[in-house]
Amino acid sequence: MRRAAWIAPAVAAVLVAGGAVTYAVADGDGGGSSAVRVPGAESADAGFARDMAVHHQQAVEMSYIVRDRTDDEEVRRLAYDIAQTQANQRGMLLGWLDLWGLPKVSAKPPMSWMGMSDMPPGQDGALMPGMATNTQLDELRKANGKRAEVLYLQLMTAHHKGGVHMAEGCVERCGVGVEKRLAAGMVASQKSEIDLMAGMLKDRS
Repeated sequence: MRRAAWIAPAVAAVLVAGGAVTYAVADGDGGGSSAVRVPGAESADAGFARDMAVHHQQAVEMSYIVRDRTDDEEVRRLAYDIAQTQANQRGMLLGWLDLWGLPKVSAKPPMSWMGMSDMPPGQDGALMPGMATNTQLDELRKANGKRAEVLYLQLMTAHHKGGVHMAEGCVERCGVGVEKRLAAGMVASQKSEIDLMAGMLKDRS
């Protein structure tokens, strides 16, 4: 329980910062200009917003599944924090696409904006690196107690690693400053949660 105690304040900080980030983008990236900087439809900024929104949606789904499959407060608290944080960030990403007047889907394969257009197509619903397959999600829905906890922690660890890789790509390639900063925050927070989940898995070995 004590490992997850720090997460709730962190989530609150992310939610507050999220509102500031959204307003900053709407105000021309916080530079004092009222003009909105609009990236291209195939830019890294747009690609990251689209792909991470999809990636985040699965994390939210997995987190709500496990909250119904275990009574363990540590896992339920972590799952709740991940769901709330990533749902909020997903809303910001989709909101930026609306603000920029850009489509929420692309004809190009996922991660093309990272130079990964030749990546093999995802199998069994796993559209991007780190995402769980439909089979794994079904297994999580059927698991209970410790088995559900372990499976969730394993799947979310892989999911976070894929998310970190994508967010690092935005830090390197995105042009909108606040989006880069959001991505950098994702890298830091998800790496911390990976370490946290490693300890939780060890406790359940």
